[in-house]
Amino acid sequence: MKLTFYNTLTHQKEEFKPIDENLVKMYSCGPTVYSYAHIGNFRTYIFMDTLRRVLKYNGYKLKHVMNITDVGHLESDADEGEDKMEKAARKENKDPYEIANYYMNIFLEDMDKLHIDKPEIITRATDNIPQMIEYVQDIIKNGYAYETSKGIYFDISKLDKYPVLSNRDLEDQKAGARVEVDPEKRNPYDFALWIKAPENHIMKWESPWGLSYPGWHLECSAMGRRFLGEQFDIHTGGIDHIPTHHENEIAQAKGATGKIPAKVWMHCEYLQVDGGKMSKSLGNTYTISDLQEKGIYPLAFKLFCFTANYRTKLNFTFEGAYGAQKALERLYDCYTKQLNGNDKIENSQLEDYRNRFKNYINDDMNMPGAMSVVWEIARNERKSKVLAELLLEFDNVLGLDLKNAQNYLDEFEKNKKIEDIPEDVKKLIEERKKARENRDWVKSDELRDKITNMGYSIKDTKEGIIVTKSK
Repeated sequence: MKLTFYNTLTHQKEEFKPIDENLVKMYSCGPTVYSYAHIGNFRTYIFMDTLRRVLKYNGYKLKHVMNITDVGHLESDADEGEDKMEKAARKENKDPYEIANYYMNIFLEDMDKLHIDKPEIITRATDNIPQMIEYVQDIIKNGYAYETSKGIYFDISKLDKYPVLSNRDLEDQKAGARVEVDPEKRNPYDFALWIKAPENHIMKWESPWGLSYPGWHLECSAMGRRFLGEQFDIHTGGIDHIPTHHENEIAQAKGATGKIPAKVWMHCEYLQVDGGKMSKSLGNTYTISDLQEKGIYPLAFKLFCFTANYRTKLNFTFEGAYGAQKALERLYDCYTKQLNGNDKIENSQLEDYRNRFKNYINDDMNMPGAMSVVWEIARNERKSKVLAELLLEFDNVLGLDLKNAQNYLDEFEKNKKIEDIPEDVKKLIEERKKARENRDWVKSDELRDKITNMGYSIKDTKEGIIVTKSK
């Protein structure tokens, strides 16, 4: 069965065939760890996760690299503004390495909450400085870069074509291009490979060009070559990476090696919020923790992402997210019912389900189509353990943790009971919880009596406090 992906480089859907027969080498642009990753970011990492799972379902082994950008990502994504890490460090009055560790760990925890299959290699930019210096030296040696008082710039005039991913017409844009960042630049679209550090800059390294630090685009090129070689199979990222970051990665690779680094470039579309753009100024850059505080499970957000193909915009609303939460609960419930069933299911029907599911996921990861097959199985009037086993097989692609469905259902039920409790009773429950933590047993008993008199019984268990309305 053919596996096809849309290739941004060729602007068409293509049959996928890796360079090595059974091993897929892949690079994904990871987070810049200066702040919390939001749900728009995580739509891209869910796409990355699904791609990994589809490749594995098709029998491929993976060597997948994801970077953690902890230096060099300037505010404009180009050559303007401060390094995002240094700006965050100054704002929070912390060391930039401390900032990086904090937000990186939260990002990795959120990945776990979403059951995102982690790449084989996760590497921090600051652990690859020697490789970056070598990469710049190769570009200079091949005549594609020049030095100014501000840094080392890539000379795009030396390329046969630029850009290659996007359809931008540079000639139409040159008149308005900004050059004041460095008037020594030969062309407004030349970009920084290596930046000479001001005296007060914290993150800087010794290099042939003095104390300095890498440009963001360079980091991915150097890490890709270090771990995957000069050419690999797939490069992924968000659609926002196309016009600048990925164009410049391709330019750098051509300058250093004469090759475009990846055969297939894949990009995930934007997640909108309430029909508009997600932005800090609008206060709608929700995190996974924000969703959890509103009672939405991370895996419900993952299921929500499966309602659209990764190449189409997806509009997030809380109404849609709560709908996905209910759908997730229904899916878990259907799975457990199938698990306990004994009806006979023909092998031909199982193979039909399996073939249709694989046809969908192999057609450029058509997850809405794949989910239609999943729901057909889940809602089958015949209840059979073999259907549950088939759903579990498909969950290798979905990553919705179906094997623990009953645990989630128990938790959903417990949360529903808590949601139905009036606010004044909830306050007493919280007060009693604090009294118990402080070993104030007299106050704890008094509060228990108050809660009981208001018509609710309270039970302390190993799993936590269970509150129910008295009969």
